[in-house]
Amino acid sequence: MPTKYRYLLFYKPYGVLSQFTDTGSAGQDRLTLKDWVPVPSVYPAGRLDRDSEGLLLLTNNGQLQHRLLDPRFGHPRTYWVQVERIPDEDALQHLRSGVEIENYRTRPATVERLPAEPSLPPRDPPVRFRKNVPTAWLQIGLTEGRNRQVRRMTAAVGFPTLRLVRVAIGPLRLEALEPGQWRDLTALELKQLCQSLNFQRQRAL
Repeated sequence: MPTKYRYLLFYKPYGVLSQFTDTGSAGQDRLTLKDWVPVPSVYPAGRLDRDSEGLLLLTNNGQLQHRLLDPRFGHPRTYWVQVERIPDEDALQHLRSGVEIENYRTRPATVERLPAEPSLPPRDPPVRFRKNVPTAWLQIGLTEGRNRQVRRMTAAVGFPTLRLVRVAIGPLRLEALEPGQWRDLTALELKQLCQSLNFQRQRAL
């Protein structure tokens, strides 16, 4: 029996909008998902800012998409974040416990400093660094996805984000994809995703 729904993993490059049409100002020539993903009728289950990179899940299953987007279900997302300067333990604990951004307190998060720079493709264009200012990489896990939340969180504790890469959506990982590449989920990945969402697998087929 042919599959009714499609589920795609896409490595969104820097500078690409997380949508198939550009509704911005006239005269701008901005890349969108249609420049990379030639699959009709799928839509991203969540967003990444234009200046962020990493994993997007695209699907035509509206019910599963809703389950991923609804904050009541608290679906985890994991990011590797390069910040300016070296956060101390107080700053990391502040991020973990929640910070105030725009009259809203973020939910508790998992935050760890990575021991070394992660292996990632170079960004195009490269990150602009300040001379003589060190940087650090954090791994941040969230269960909510407010607009530019990671960037606002790190700025709120005094460590601006320089580069932001989403490396996981629940059990789905960015591994084995390069920027601009996409592929269908495997049967095992779809099963794991449904289990993580408490979503009946037969409704995903």
